[in-house]
Amino acid sequence: MGKKISIAGATGAVGREILDCLEQRDFPVDEIRLLASQRSVGKKLPFRGVDLEVQLLEPSAFEGSDIALFSAGGETS
Repeated sequence: MGKKISIAGATGAVGREILDCLEQRDFPVDEIRLLASQRSVGKKLPFRGVDLEVQLLEPSAFEGSDIALFSAGGETS
């Protein structure tokens, strides 16, 4: 059974590396949320052949997540 994963800071270098690692290791993912600041909302990042849209990083974005990964800087994380 796959997990629901949220990645805070998904558009940064570390966030993209997290996406690459999840894909390379074929981590079981049912849903993935890419989260970032307002200036990155709407950007698209590839994951398993699909372009996923970046959503706003806000507390409610984590609702229902099984795993949350943070690479958004110390204060935000």
